[in-house]
Amino acid sequence: MRNILLNSVAVAAIGFSLAAAPAMAQIKIGVAGPLTGSNAAFGTQLITGAKLAVSDINAAGGVLGSKIKMIPVDDACDPKQAVSAANTLVSDGVVMVDGHFCSASSIPASKVYTDNGILEISPASTNPQYTDDGSAFTFRVCGRDDQQGAVAAEYIAKHFPHAKIAVLDDNSTYGKGIADQVRLNLKKLNVPVAYNTSYTAGDKDYSALISRLKQDGITLVYIGGYYADSGLIMREGAQQGFTPQYFSEDAAVTSALWQVAGPAAEGMLMTFPPPAETEPSAAKAVAELKKLHEDPTGYVLYSYATIQVWAEAAKKAHSTQPILVAQTLKADGPWPSVLGPIKFDAKGDVVNAAYAIYKWHDGNYAVYALKP
Repeated sequence: MRNILLNSVAVAAIGFSLAAAPAMAQIKIGVAGPLTGSNAAFGTQLITGAKLAVSDINAAGGVLGSKIKMIPVDDACDPKQAVSAANTLVSDGVVMVDGHFCSASSIPASKVYTDNGILEISPASTNPQYTDDGSAFTFRVCGRDDQQGAVAAEYIAKHFPHAKIAVLDDNSTYGKGIADQVRLNLKKLNVPVAYNTSYTAGDKDYSALISRLKQDGITLVYIGGYYADSGLIMREGAQQGFTPQYFSEDAAVTSALWQVAGPAAEGMLMTFPPPAETEPSAAKAVAELKKLHEDPTGYVLYSYATIQVWAEAAKKAHSTQPILVAQTLKADGPWPSVLGPIKFDAKGDVVNAAYAIYKWHDGNYAVYALKP
């Protein structure tokens, strides 16, 4: 059924492009992410970037003579709620979606968008399955866990050759996905992992887990999961006198982590793309964000870029019809963006995605190493 629908959408889109249709008075786009719940800090980042992108594009004349209307929806990083949010956006008549944030939301939501011929560009979902099992409508402007996991494993192997390692995950699509990639790549590098386990996301007491890590003499802990849990694990660990080297991923790139962990996060390392806020192409947006007293770090500029590249492709396609924009995104490029030039491959992934190593210090994080 999905293939039949996809073909009918493509035919309808081609018919539309040949017709002399009047310009739309308004173009609706969705912004989907965790606006509530333990990952709401990331939802705030997405909304901040999207609002500025829409404002800037509308101020410059909009897209094909029409202004953009942004419709935010909350998925709480929950798969069922994500499907419900996606169906809401379908009913609202959006032509593209900036989102979702969590891979566990993006993957099921992408099926809804594909079945309804709507373009989805995620600024943050890194699980390979999202695009591997995606469709002509599925894109992301960030890297993948198989890329990120390789960078983390290489750094650990090179800089902590004598560490006794534990790899933890929260058993979520994202957390287990990235942790499994670290495990796989450590194995390829002949680096032993002393302890592997999953913890329960949202738990309020990780003392048993910490006791086991202490008992096993663990000196480096890799955590695949979100900041609320990893922050609590570090804080409780410090209270029990357990202070290993912590290593994590892009879900730790938020000041909310320090708010949970406090000084226990000091020295934590994590993987995230090189700082977009220092790109010359981001200078104007960063200045605008600072004027609004908004933090330009994390996924703010990724959300901005998601809407930016869609708008550029729509202009080039002379249409906002999702299938035509999707085809243009893949056929052309690189596309100018606040992240720098972006080019998509046949799956909708970014070509040559890069990662750096960041380090937490005194309540802030910054680039620590650009290469493993």
